[in-house]
Amino acid sequence: MKLLIITSVQEYEKYLPELFKKAEIKQFSSTNIKGYNSTDADTLTGNWFSSADDDYELNSSLYFTFTSAELIEKMMEQVTEFNLKINGQNPIHAIVLGVEKFVN
Repeated sequence: MKLLIITSVQEYEKYLPELFKKAEIKQFSSTNIKGYNSTDADTLTGNWFSSADDDYELNSSLYFTFTSAELIEKMMEQVTEFNLKINGQNPIHAIVLGVEKFVN
């Protein structure tokens, strides 16, 4: 089992349920969040948010699901394809974490 975390600008939130559906992921959670950029170069990807001009806050969405590596790979493909099609400067970001232990 793995944990998939996805962040996107709220502008794309109407597309995410369809991407999950295409990846055959039937259960996921989402919430609205605020993303912050502080022009520091030491971020996870070096440019998580596209603009590095000034400090700012951005309305974003966070999605997560616990599922198999196979379905997560399908979702990563969907996110990659989506990002190639958009002309915006705010691609969808996805990260996968291993789950060592859980309790039901």
